[in-house]
Amino acid sequence: MRLLVVEDERDLAGAVADHLRAASHAVDVVATLDEAMGAARAVAYALILLDLALPDGEGLALLRDLRERGDATPVLIVTARDRITERIAGLEAGADDYLVKPYDLDEMLARVAAILRRIDGDRMPERWFGALRLVPATRLVEVDGIPVSLTRREWAVLDRLSRRPDLTVGRSELEDAVYGFGDEVESNAIEAHVSRLRAKLGHGAVETVRGFGYRMGQA
Repeated sequence: MRLLVVEDERDLAGAVADHLRAASHAVDVVATLDEAMGAARAVAYALILLDLALPDGEGLALLRDLRERGDATPVLIVTARDRITERIAGLEAGADDYLVKPYDLDEMLARVAAILRRIDGDRMPERWFGALRLVPATRLVEVDGIPVSLTRREWAVLDRLSRRPDLTVGRSELEDAVYGFGDEVESNAIEAHVSRLRAKLGHGAVETVRGFGYRMGQA
């Protein structure tokens, strides 16, 4: 999943981004309201983590802009403002959850995961594709009961494909799910990830739909 972190505290933004990347998310980080507005209009993010007190304005302006445009991108507000009235204002403006600073990074990650499950409708604890078993909560991957180790980006590709196995996912959409701003993306990067997944999971784990992209197969 590709996420946007809107946070002007550099150290905190870095820690949050590192924690999310370790959970196989692609992450973009911006520090101002203007940058956040531009990023949110340019990229279809799976979720936005939004600070309210930004150097050039209020984070709620971004949230209101999203909702006024009919953009339902999930938003997790992360802020030092802890008054009940401020929490209510954020939720009424369309936020999906509200986390008060200072917060535990593991709790933040759990809230992100809960929002994504709720929005995506993915409440199944396991996904099965023939002999291939996936447990998203722990990123466990098994083939015939034998654990398989995947890199962060290999898991990101597999997770994106397996969430909606009935759909074909294009290369550009997979790149958006795997890479953030500033990441160097080689022209054949997705093909290379898919090739390694097939080597580890079986050639039939991922099918190529020529001219369109990829979809899950039956490993």
